[in-house]
Amino acid sequence: MESRTTTRVSLTALLGTPVTDAQGHLWGRLKDVAVATGPDAGKVAGLVLKTKAGLSIVPSQEVMETPAGTLELRSPGAVVPLKDGDNFLYLQQDLVDRQIIDIHGRKVVRVNDVDLEWLGRGGAHLLRVAEVEVGLRGAIRRVFKGVLPRVRLEALSRKFGARGIPWQFVDVIEVDPARRVKLRIEHERLAEMHPSDLAEILEDLAPAEREAVFTSLDEEVAAEALEEVEPKLQKALLEKLDEERIADIVEEMDPGAAADLLAELPEEQSDAILEEMEPEERQEVEELLEFDEDSAAGRMTTEFVHVAVDSTVADAVQALRNFDGGPESVTEIFLLDEKRVLRGSVSLARMVMSLPETRLKVLTEVHVLSCPADLSQNELAEMFDKYNLHSLPVVDAQGRMVGVVKADQVISFLREKL
Repeated sequence: MESRTTTRVSLTALLGTPVTDAQGHLWGRLKDVAVATGPDAGKVAGLVLKTKAGLSIVPSQEVMETPAGTLELRSPGAVVPLKDGDNFLYLQQDLVDRQIIDIHGRKVVRVNDVDLEWLGRGGAHLLRVAEVEVGLRGAIRRVFKGVLPRVRLEALSRKFGARGIPWQFVDVIEVDPARRVKLRIEHERLAEMHPSDLAEILEDLAPAEREAVFTSLDEEVAAEALEEVEPKLQKALLEKLDEERIADIVEEMDPGAAADLLAELPEEQSDAILEEMEPEERQEVEELLEFDEDSAAGRMTTEFVHVAVDSTVADAVQALRNFDGGPESVTEIFLLDEKRVLRGSVSLARMVMSLPETRLKVLTEVHVLSCPADLSQNELAEMFDKYNLHSLPVVDAQGRMVGVVKADQVISFLREKL
């Protein structure tokens, strides 16, 4: 069986290390470590050397660490000039001291150092990124480098607990647009996060990094995150986007949340965004914008599932399948007559336990609560508290259902009052 050894080394310790050939001739000093992006993300593509002729790069497998702590070239002919167009991420230049997203921990952290591993196999020496150091250990290494000998510095740093993030759980934030396109660093893993976690990350980022992350999201994910952040941050996130891009995002938002967002923007910008929206989504939002934002209608959404009064459970299931809104927000089916007057509601739990041919009016709640569109938010919160509600239908003066207020909207209102 082929023998294999692993030796870990920090980027801080490697930087500045002399690079010599087998005869001891100095070729340069280590300036940086180039890491591949795209499908090969995390693999060390080469070591960047500072030479008398300028910056050069050599594949990591052509370099080995000696017992004396220097780096030795296996094949000096592998050293070539570094080109500006090379598609690499440079650990020292692009990563150290930068903010990154810890995908596993769902938070923003700052990189203090990078731990790498030498993999020795059959005489070859390969270098790979193991993890990024975000704790005191990495900071101590950098502060005391050059002040203490390498051995003593490593001994000192080990007294501090390691706080490393495995490379596979790291998503790099690149702030310069041209550089970002060049690096092609993908953010698909952000789309897998819960919108609340993603919103928290956006809040923790500096403006430039926040913009880089937000503009990388597709419309649906951006819309979900936008619904979770504060109005002030919403405006900041949209600041650098054109009206067409904003309209695409707003169309994916809950109509009530979209109306709240547009109400916070200058009227001229809000009108321009509405002009770019599709007619159906624009009409829903425009209707909501007419309501007082401090009323029940100002907290409601127009996305709810409803069927005719004489519908069956099978009809309701089909209505659920055709529903364009978020299915996770549906807790009941509403029964409306031909004039859209609210006649009842059936919880999903009760419906699931019934036969497909069962008439919904048999299952409807005895007392169906609703509130007028102009009910104040304080009174709305009192109703939710008194009746322990998950949602509440909103009706106009004629009793026609115009929307529904969800519990999370009431919670948001109460948090705003604190």
